[in-house]
Amino acid sequence: MTRATSRSRVRTLLADGTERVHTDTLAGEEPMELRVDGRSLTVTMRTPGHDFDLAAGFLVSEGVLHRPDHVTRIGYGPGVAAGGEATYNIVDVTLAPGVPGPSVTAERRVYTSSSCGICGTSSIEALSRTPQFDGSMPRPSALFDLTVLLDLPDRLRAEQTMFGRTGGTHAAGLFDATGELLCVREDVGRHNAVDKVVGWAWREGRLPLSGTVLQVSGRASFELVQKAQMAGIPMLAAVSAPSSLAVDLAEEAGLTLIGFSRTDRLNVYSHPERILTSTGPDGQASSA
Repeated sequence: MTRATSRSRVRTLLADGTERVHTDTLAGEEPMELRVDGRSLTVTMRTPGHDFDLAAGFLVSEGVLHRPDHVTRIGYGPGVAAGGEATYNIVDVTLAPGVPGPSVTAERRVYTSSSCGICGTSSIEALSRTPQFDGSMPRPSALFDLTVLLDLPDRLRAEQTMFGRTGGTHAAGLFDATGELLCVREDVGRHNAVDKVVGWAWREGRLPLSGTVLQVSGRASFELVQKAQMAGIPMLAAVSAPSSLAVDLAEEAGLTLIGFSRTDRLNVYSHPERILTSTGPDGQASSA
């Protein structure tokens, strides 16, 4: 099943009054309903692909999962399009016996758009999450060399193959402290791309993700900081700006938050002590 992209016939209108007709490649966007033990939890708009990772990552962010053995099965539910083919737009997660399901307050009353991962949350209180990995981010829990961090935006951009074809997707890349790429995912939704990375890590038994940095292609919102916190990721770097609430949560959670990440500079909004900036005369690196 692959519907990550599609082709569309378009007209490009030029300033001189002429036009050019050609075929454009578009990023796929379809609804995905997430069910837990047969009960509908939410509907999110996503780019099809890595759907099981998306479902698992979402449940990690909700505080439901943190070990692979918390689930006995992830599979597609029933769903048939008008032409009779399977839609693959329902994912059902079966929890292992004894694993508590999502709370009632976690149920989304409306669908989650591709731009918002917390839309439809039933109360302000429901935005708060309790990390499963308490103590996974001691201060500092890992040290990251500044030169490694400055390379990450270009490293991530080089892996954005779908963006290169469509110009319409976000990306999230997980790197270790040496700059080795561990996982990259693209999606029309920023939060979906992060959930797909976290779901991959859950499936691989890597949680908590201490000693890693999550580089994202867009801005750093409250929800992305929260997802990083729930996965035990000590550092989140974004190419654009953070929101005020994202900075507040990062400071409280003990997470290093970076914005405006470029090849020659970056802004550090919380817990700069994890970043090694230079080497002094004695050969010892110093932190920010």
